[in-house]
Amino acid sequence: MAKAKNTTVFFCQECGYESVKWMGQCPGCKAWNSFVEEKISIGMKMASGSGKAGGTLQGIKPARLSDVSMGREERVNTGIGELDRVLGGGIVPGSLTLVGGDPGIGKSTLLLQVCQKLENKGYEVLYISGEESLKQIKIRAERMGEFGDRLLLLCETNLEVIKDTIHSLKPQAVIIDSIQTMYSEEVSSAPGSVSQVREATGVFLQIAKGLNISIFIVGHVTKEGTVAGPRVLEHMVDTVLYFEGDRHASYRILRGVKNRFGSTNEIGVFEMREEGLKEVKNPSEFMLDGKPEDASGSVVACSMEGTRPMLIEIQALVCGSNFGIPRRQAAGTDFNRLNLLMAILEKRVGLPLSGCDAYVNLAGGIKIVEPAIDLGIVMAVVSSFKNRIVDEKMVVFGEVGLSGEVRAVSMAQQRLQEAAKLGFTTCMMPAGCTKGMKKIDGMKVIGVKSIQDAIDLI
Repeated sequence: MAKAKNTTVFFCQECGYESVKWMGQCPGCKAWNSFVEEKISIGMKMASGSGKAGGTLQGIKPARLSDVSMGREERVNTGIGELDRVLGGGIVPGSLTLVGGDPGIGKSTLLLQVCQKLENKGYEVLYISGEESLKQIKIRAERMGEFGDRLLLLCETNLEVIKDTIHSLKPQAVIIDSIQTMYSEEVSSAPGSVSQVREATGVFLQIAKGLNISIFIVGHVTKEGTVAGPRVLEHMVDTVLYFEGDRHASYRILRGVKNRFGSTNEIGVFEMREEGLKEVKNPSEFMLDGKPEDASGSVVACSMEGTRPMLIEIQALVCGSNFGIPRRQAAGTDFNRLNLLMAILEKRVGLPLSGCDAYVNLAGGIKIVEPAIDLGIVMAVVSSFKNRIVDEKMVVFGEVGLSGEVRAVSMAQQRLQEAAKLGFTTCMMPAGCTKGMKKIDGMKVIGVKSIQDAIDLI
């Protein structure tokens, strides 16, 4: 019998490309310096497994698309409205969901609250932790309230033991905290390595689809903010959720970046409290709390996050520079976009901004990349530069082009209704969005075609 031998293989952390030697650039995804070394064992087990596979595949036949039956997609409401919104209406049985975020952001807290809601509805839930002890989980659970007897806890990192436990209990939902701590004895590498993470994710994917169990996986993130491990991890799961926000602040934002069962543009807003995470039903009101009065450089803009309109305060500070190269800083929006908008103001309007420092901040720490906030950034910069106060009851939105024109954006009616609901009386929007717009009592709509038209109003 041939003995197992160890060999070294290099894996790309971005796409999972495998190579027998290290390469500076990955041939698969063209990423630089992404290869890591892993030791694997090759023996008789792999050879025998490949032989058996030939016999099992003989009975498999492809199905015609017309013969596939479409049953109604049943979803399980978690009882947490913001999470259900991001998931697309609830948990899909048999789905595999990855939840990533910075340390201490609240990933484990959110999933423990999901366990509480599900087991109160009569579902049996298995919480598997590879990072915390049973006492630590109990301490966190006591802060959240009462739990029933349907929540089962397991502190284990051995993948074979976890697999047997799930097969014997067959719960409706499983929480894995975290995927980087799981290891398989068949893979001769350390936990958290590319091989171990890929093997563990493949096992949980087979369990979720085979037993129709909903599985949530917690994933650590790198300093760049992406999930640690191979990029293939995000490709294998059905849904990828990112938990964002400053852990020292009270708010948290849950954002879906991949969802096979719903939209990827939805967000959920939570507030961190001592008893756990609380839903923020009206994020616009929450983000505008503490807005200064009679201050220049402060403008309220409206952005769409999926189907949800969100009002956000844009703050700008423009002052003369004491250095040869003016300083520009953007928090919550794209830095290059800020430079582009300031170049448009200097070229098309004639504002002398080349010798000014400019600082733009989206209050509340939220990050928005939608072009609809362009007009709000422009108005905030001009307001600060000219020291003119923008009406605090006015909402601004619109995309700005390189010629200084204000271009139309989608879902203008929903943005207008959200502004009216929060007590705003004036809305500045692209002139192209005013066509066919339903009037709202007490709301004045101003359509502008260029940034010069908008600046003339202040």
